[in-house]
Amino acid sequence: MTLSSTEAAPVSAPTTERIDRIRAAAYRIRHNALTMGEVQGQGYVGQALGAADMFASVYADQLTYRAEDPHWEGRDRFLLSTGHYAIGHYAALAEAGIVPVAELETYGSDDSRLPMSGMSTYTPGMEISGGSLGHGLTIAVGMALGLRLQGSASRVINFLSDGELDEGSTWEAAMGAHHHQLGHLTAMVDINALQADGATDTVLRTEPVTEKWESFGWYTQRVDGNDVGALLAAFDNIAAVAAPVGRPSVILCDTKVGRGVPLLETREKAHFMRIEENEWQICREQLTAGYEGTAA
Repeated sequence: MTLSSTEAAPVSAPTTERIDRIRAAAYRIRHNALTMGEVQGQGYVGQALGAADMFASVYADQLTYRAEDPHWEGRDRFLLSTGHYAIGHYAALAEAGIVPVAELETYGSDDSRLPMSGMSTYTPGMEISGGSLGHGLTIAVGMALGLRLQGSASRVINFLSDGELDEGSTWEAAMGAHHHQLGHLTAMVDINALQADGATDTVLRTEPVTEKWESFGWYTQRVDGNDVGALLAAFDNIAAVAAPVGRPSVILCDTKVGRGVPLLETREKAHFMRIEENEWQICREQLTAGYEGTAA
């Protein structure tokens, strides 16, 4: 884990029981993402697999919500700015009990509540309609300000991508969050080094991202986004260090597209994958083998 140069991790490491519980949730999220992907035979399966540990850490460990009442005013808000990651988000919503697991098989179909890009008007638990990158953090800042005005203690977690750091509006929002001392706002950036047009560093270099977020006044941690223990420790650090002093926080998560399924981890065209009919069972077998019983 990389912390700000002036700060150290203030809390003890997450327990083994906690890590195993979140890893099991991440397995189920990956498994259900494969189920949805097979419905269409293609899609953003690689992103869902790569970000599953991030989704699991949020929904199975961090968020306060009521599965039976997705609009409960006291809930924490999770904003999916990268709308094409909806396949992973739906799997997380099913893990949380907000969306029935059986409904996942309608993914991307006519009249489904689970369109291929996340839309708040369709899906329970989907806070915003994402996909036009650069909007998520700006909405999150406004939402965090609104919650403060209402006297709410609810948190706002915004999921965005490394490609989204190309957008100027993201950095305007980052500046505003620091100015308004939004300690209840956390950004999670999926750094998988891939965009629709190619590798992120060849489209528009964003590094050094750690130093950039720090310069905007955010409590910044960079972790292996496929390491559940590192993700949980990062959230613990935020609760101990940043939130009490009104400092917005960001977790920069280095992930691998297709994580957990070697067949897909090595696929060259990975942004939007076409997976052959005979490959889906191979994917499931590889996923299960990699968890060695944790998912039971």
